[in-house]
Order: sequence, then C-alpha cells, then structure tokens
Amino acid sequence: MRTSNQTLEEILTLAAAHFKVAREKLAPDDDFFRTLGINSLQTLELLTRLEHHFQIELPDYELQGVSDFRTLAERIQARL
Repeated sequence: MRTSNQTLEEILTLAAAHFKVAREKLAPDDDFFRTLGINSLQTLELLTRLEHHFQIELPDYELQGVSDFRTLAERIQARL
C-alpha cells in the first residue's frame, strides 16, 4: 500500500510529465492552476490521467475547491 508521501510524489511526477514542467518546479502546496498555468479542461485531463494511474474514480463533489497537490493527494489516498 502506498503512503501519503508516495501518492503525493507520484502526482507531482505525473503532473510534471503531463505538462512538460520540471518536477523540481512543483511543490506539494502549489496551486496547480497557477503553477502549471492550466485551465479547467486541462485539469480534467490531469485528473483522468491520475484516476487511470491509481485505478480509482474521483467523484466531482470530492474535488470541488481542490487546487493544490497536497489536498489532491489526500483525496486520492482516501480512495486507495
């Protein structure tokens, strides 16, 4: 079973790869909209990729208001 830190690190690595950003530029408490410069459609693409990677489904209501990697990792970790 993954730890919370492992989940967070995987999310940061996947986000960096997906948006072609250096992993070192992403921090757990970063707002992913601002840091990655993405819009809501691109965020949905990232979430879909994360759902496939972790083999989970994230209901929309659990993601409302989530804009930082750490909170996203917590929501994903709760589903694992």
